[in-house]
Formats: sequence, C-alpha cells, structure tokens
Amino acid sequence: MKKLCSAIYIVTLFSIVGFIGCKKQTAVLNLPKLTAYYPLQVGRVLTYRLDSTVIDASNTQLIVKSYLLKDSFAGTFNDNVGRLSYLVYRYITDTLNTQPWQPLSTYYITPTEHSVEVVDDNNLRFIKLVDPIQNDITWSGNSYIDTKSANSLYQYMDGWPYTYQNVNMPFTVIKGVLDSTVTVLQVDETSPPGPFDPTQYQQRNYSLEVYANGIGLAYKDFLCWTWDLNPYVGYVAYSYGFKLNLISVQ
Repeated sequence: MKKLCSAIYIVTLFSIVGFIGCKKQTAVLNLPKLTAYYPLQVGRVLTYRLDSTVIDASNTQLIVKSYLLKDSFAGTFNDNVGRLSYLVYRYITDTLNTQPWQPLSTYYITPTEHSVEVVDDNNLRFIKLVDPIQNDITWSGNSYIDTKSANSLYQYMDGWPYTYQNVNMPFTVIKGVLDSTVTVLQVDETSPPGPFDPTQYQQRNYSLEVYANGIGLAYKDFLCWTWDLNPYVGYVAYSYGFKLNLISVQ
C-alpha cells in the first residue's frame, strides 16, 4: 500500500509540476511583445505637438515654446555590429503648420531579441523597452551612456531606474484615447527633496514615456533643471525640458 501511495504521489507530483509549468509558459506567451509597443516600418510618420521648456533671458524663469514635430521612418541599415536598424528623420515647424518643415535631428532604432535601443543625434544609446513588459519591471536604460567621468555632460542621467507602469492601460493624447499603452517612468527625483526655494540650491530630473500598442511613442515628458546660487542666482545653462504629445499616425 505504501508503494502504491508513493507511486500515486509521484505521478500526482509530476502532473502538478507539469500543469504549473504549462500555466507559466502560457502566461509568458500572453505577455505583450516589444514590437507591439514599438512597431518599426519604413514609411511610417508620427506627428506630435512639441512643448519645449527653455530658460528666459533673466535665467530665473522657465518658459514654454510650442511647435509641431514629425518623425519619419526613412529606411533601414545595419549598425556597426550588423544589427538591423531603422533610420528616423525628425522635422519641426510652427504650431499652425504655416512654415515648411525643417530638418531638426536624426536618430535610429535597433530592435534586439529582448530590448529596443534608440541612438539619438548626440550618439547617446538608450534602452527604451525590455522584455517582459510587466508592471514594476526595472532596468538601467542609460547604461550605455558615460555618466561617471568627471567631464561627462550626462552625470545627471546616472542610475536612472526605468520602470514599467500601467501596462495595457488607456492613455489620452491629442489624437484621442489610446486603449492599450505602457508607461515607462525613467526618473523622478528632486535633490534636495522638498518644494522649490529660490534661496536654496536644487536639482530636478523627471522623465516619462508612454508607448501605445500598434503605434509606438505616444507621449514623452522630460524636465531637467538645476537652480544654483553661484556664480549667479538662477537656472544653470543646461536646464531644459520638452513634452511630445501624439497628434497623428500615418
């Protein structure tokens, strides 16, 4: 009887393990794919409203200037290690679209097996998305950028903990309500913490991106400023920010 019970136990155990294994495998297969939230196709054009934050002439105020911005997926090429990459031309015009589109910058996107990388016109490589797309998954999106050197211009980007939030949730942009999106909170830090006080030094870093299923980047909010008291009271020269808000997809 004991042998029979042991045999039944072993069979049951393997059945449970097999069942759990199948369930885990099914759960992984049901996770969103990177290509769903960052579709790459030559000929696609995404148009955004751009709200650019800059310092005023007195260095004591942040002001916003608005434009239209267009990303055009122009072609493909192989990067320096042979990976297929997509070339994107970025153009800018006024908010009423009364002036011709002017070239602004160029960047490229490289999809890998488990991530999507973007290299901007300053040759900075960002890891924008990773597998799996699940809430609270965190990665070092700026790990390819030199943030450690004493003369680096990007020390403020050091250690940003990119984190997935609101997976498969709706998000509203100028284009309308996008049913299925994922938010990537890249950084949200104020140093020293607390409300802004013009009599004290403070630095603010905030960056968030929203990707929509079947569309790609739908919204971006970036703000980086430093308020200093020496050699003058005001925002330092590299303080800036911008928001991208999707208007249309072609």
